[in-house]
Amino acid sequence: MSCKLKISGKTRVMGLFGYPVEHSLSPAMHNAAFEHLGLDCCYVTFLVRPELLNDAVKAIKALNLAGVSITVPHKENVIPMLDAVNKEASFIGAVNTIVNSDGKLIGYNTDGRGFIQSLSEEDISIEGKNILIGGAGGASRAISYYLSEKVSKLLIYDVDSNKVQRLIHDLRKIRNNVHHIDKINNLNGIDIIINATPLGLKETDPTPFDVSLIKPNHVVCDLIYRQTRLLKKSSEKGCKTLNGLGMLLWQGLLAFELWTGVKPPVEVMRKALLKG
Repeated sequence: MSCKLKISGKTRVMGLFGYPVEHSLSPAMHNAAFEHLGLDCCYVTFLVRPELLNDAVKAIKALNLAGVSITVPHKENVIPMLDAVNKEASFIGAVNTIVNSDGKLIGYNTDGRGFIQSLSEEDISIEGKNILIGGAGGASRAISYYLSEKVSKLLIYDVDSNKVQRLIHDLRKIRNNVHHIDKINNLNGIDIIINATPLGLKETDPTPFDVSLIKPNHVVCDLIYRQTRLLKKSSEKGCKTLNGLGMLLWQGLLAFELWTGVKPPVEVMRKALLKG
């Protein structure tokens, strides 16, 4: 990824650790913001294989990177490699943002707050609602931490029942409105449906939920930041739908401020994402 900014010996470098990362829209978003604000910074992608994650984390200090974003499959595995993790990320058990603070690597998670902000921006209220989340991985942990604060009931489903049980166990330390669901036979009483699984990344993927159960009154969200089959079929039924682009934007805005201490240009970053 080449930057339009003039690179100098003083340029601060941020980046993205993931596997894969080639599809990421984050470089376009962050570099557009740096250019707009005239900051001597640049954001690039780093293809980091799982077995080399520890070496890559050490390189943040060695190369004096200002910070990095963390994406799949590293969000949970990176935690033991950091000097400190903030309270929110520690509870969630996943990190998506690392700040190099004077040689100390501090982990944060901005995914949950980013998702809540994306809902608010689309006038989707969660207050007192019943919500079903498909998936119990790092993304689900991040959003359920915040959703459970305001919803009436939060149901979580995953084919890996042990993973769900661990998430429910952790959430019940602070909430009593979270429940494990073994099977999805109907969606009666559910207001908002959220896909937090990777199903939908590929065109050939099956939908994570039986679309025949979805009704026009449902709000359907997918954390994947494109129009998945789930969203397309739900929209055809008359549902209000939301993809993960808004979450990507807002989690990035929060990370940008952690790295730079500067208020990010929201519309500049949004425009860069929409251009793809």
